[in-house]
This record gives sequence, C-alpha cells and structure tokens, in this order.
Amino acid sequence: MNPFRPISISLSPNTEKDDILLAFKLLFQPHLWKKCKNRNLNFYLGGEKVKFYSQKLEEEFKKYLGVKYAISFNSGRSALMAILNSLGLQRRDDEVLLQAFTCNAAVNPIIWSGLKPVFVDCDEKTFNIDLEDLKRKIIEKSRVVMVQHTFGLPADMNEILEICRKNNLILIEDCAHSLGAEYKGKKVGTFGKAAFFSFSRDKVISSVYAGMAVTDDDELAEKLQEFQGKISYPSYFWIFQQLLHPILMNWLILPTYSISCPVGNRRFSFGVGKYLLILFQWLQILSKAVHWKEKRGKKPGYFPKRLPNVLVILALNQFKKLESFNKHRKEIADFYYNGLKGLNFELPQNPENRKQIFLRFTIKHSKAHKIIKRAWQKNLLIGDWYASPIAPHDTKLEKMQYILGSCPKAERLSKETFNLPTHINISQKEAKKIVDFIKTYGS
Repeated sequence: MNPFRPISISLSPNTEKDDILLAFKLLFQPHLWKKCKNRNLNFYLGGEKVKFYSQKLEEEFKKYLGVKYAISFNSGRSALMAILNSLGLQRRDDEVLLQAFTCNAAVNPIIWSGLKPVFVDCDEKTFNIDLEDLKRKIIEKSRVVMVQHTFGLPADMNEILEICRKNNLILIEDCAHSLGAEYKGKKVGTFGKAAFFSFSRDKVISSVYAGMAVTDDDELAEKLQEFQGKISYPSYFWIFQQLLHPILMNWLILPTYSISCPVGNRRFSFGVGKYLLILFQWLQILSKAVHWKEKRGKKPGYFPKRLPNVLVILALNQFKKLESFNKHRKEIADFYYNGLKGLNFELPQNPENRKQIFLRFTIKHSKAHKIIKRAWQKNLLIGDWYASPIAPHDTKLEKMQYILGSCPKAERLSKETFNLPTHINISQKEAKKIVDFIKTYGS
C-alpha cells in the first residue's frame, strides 16, 4: 500500500486499472468524444466488440431495471430537469416536496425549472423522508413528491405510494445513491412515474459525469426524448476535463496526497496531491463535482446537456461491474457492523424486505465532526455527507429556499453523522484501520 495515498471515501473511488487505462486511451481519440456518426464503427471494451452510442447504455439500463424507457443525459441534474420539464407542470406555484439532508444537486433542477422546492424532514433512523412530516406539508399547490433512497437504503415505498395516490401527487424517485437497491424484491427506480440516476464521480458506478431518466409512461417518455433531442452535447473542453479526472486523480493526485518527511526528531506531513487538486481545479484542468454557481442556485452552462459518447464508454465499463461493486460494498458494510457493534455509535438501519447497497456506511455520534477532522489528520478521508441540511456545507440555504428550523431532524443529523467508505478500492485491511481508529471514540 502506498503510504502517501489516503484511505478515501471519494476522489474517484470506483476507478480500477481498466477504467483509468480506458480513459487514457480515449483521451487521444477525440473523434469518439461526442456523437458517433458512423454507427457501424465499433469499440473494443474488455475484449467485447461494442457499438458506442448512447442507445447502447440506454438499452443495457432498460434491461437491468426492467423498464420500458431509459433516456441518457450528461448528469443526474440534467435527467431531473428533463423529467420536471416534461411533466406539464404550471411552474412558479407548483410545489415539489423533497427531503432535507440532501445535496443541492437534487434541489437546483427544481429551481432551474421554475418550480418551488418544499423541504420535508427526514427519519433519524433511515435518513429517508419522514412520512408524517410529508403528510403535514402537502397542500393544494403540491404536485410532485421526490423520494431519495439515501445512501442506498430504499425508502418505504408502499407508504409513499399510498400517500401519493390519496393526494394525486406525481412520484419521482431520486436513485442517485441506490442503483441496484431493492424494496420487497423490486428494484428502486421502478415505483414512480419517473426516476433518475447519477453516475457521477462518487456514485454507485462512476463515469465522472452522467445520468439517466427512466419511466414506463409512454407519453412522458416521448417528451423526455424530445427534450434530449433539443439539447446539445457539452463542449470538447468539458469532455476533456472529465477524461482527465480518473487519470490525474489516480496517477498523480492520490499517490502524493500526503507526503511525510523527517525533520530532526519529528515527522511533518504536507499534502502535495491535495494542493495539486486545488491547483488543477483553479486552472480548470479538472472540473469540480459542484460548481460554485450551484451553491447559489445558479445554473452552470453545462446543464442540461446530452451524454457524450466517450462518457457512455466509461459508464458501460463500470456498469458491467455493478454487481461485483455492490457485493463488495455489502461485505465491507458487514465488516463495519461486526467491528463497531457494542460501541457508542448508532449504526445504519437495515429494515426487513429492503436490499440496502451501502453506497456509504453512515453512522451517528455526538462528536461526528471532531471525528472527521481527526481522521483527516491521519490520512483517513472519511466522509461528511451531509454536513448541512443541503450539502455542500457552503451552499447558500436561502438560495435553495430552505428555511432554517423547518427540518430539525435533518439539521441535527448534519451535525451527528459521518460516513465510511465501502467502494471497490477499500480492502478489509483498510477497513480495519478505520475501525481501529473509530474505536478510540467508542469506548
């Protein structure tokens, strides 16, 4: 193990050698980046001949979920925008109810679509939407309920479907955390009128940026396809930034993230890779996961856009590994359960009849933020999803139309939770280091 490389929960966590080499190979083939005009042209992916246009990923996705339609976009935000703009809502006063303890990426598309976000508190055990608070906040102007399956744990879909039926509400599933999760044997993303998925850099599968909208509704699907057809591809420069991400992250930034050197009788650490990451983002060589505009409710120019072919190829390479990724996440989660039981932590709930995929293993402790900071000092980059009722922590809550005090449970959870990595690049040896560290706080 590289002593300078951190044990990290994010920073391109899913990428393996084949993903990095694939991105490097594609970097020098710009004729493949946007749209493949010659559909007879083939690309060899893991030894298999693959036609590389977006329909291939859409077809694979439909087959996996068992839905009629899957429409690809360059991000989950773009997919959500497409859904909201295809529902025929009246805008302005039409309300979309969604839970707090979420990311601004789930809120902004609502605002950008001219709709009003209304925040519902979350359940402190499952981190999913609080059904009683949902019932209280439904009014005449409520049109949509957007349900987030937080950290890969499905929400209580039977109850939610009944609430939507009684109140004539449209159900959208936010499956950004939950590709492969199931509720009573049925995959999430197949319960509502529509659902969207994200394949961004730290999701279940990762192609740096990408998203998918799915539905079984013929009329909605036609409008989604029209929306997709009207928008353009992102720029070549934006695509170049995304291809560079797994390459620079794995070959330069992470291997030098924290270098330690002796000075007299002491050792000092300095983050070469950490500062390289900041520099590359400042120079716009690499893009950020969340643009500064999004933290203020503004829309960057690369939303909404179509999914360029080069990211389709990266996503297909990840998608074929989905089952092994989720199997590994479950094994690491079991290791955490066994290693942390009996300590002064509240571990994740795993209700019966729900297949949790553990995108992250989220636990509660009164000193959560102190634990995070202390871990970072030891090169253990455990996660802080979510350190604010709407993440990232420096998001302007008033620009999200969030009223402080409106979701007290979510606000409390943002101070008491932290998450442990479960991705494919975390071994049990590394998980043990994390468990040993956390035990210092749990006695």
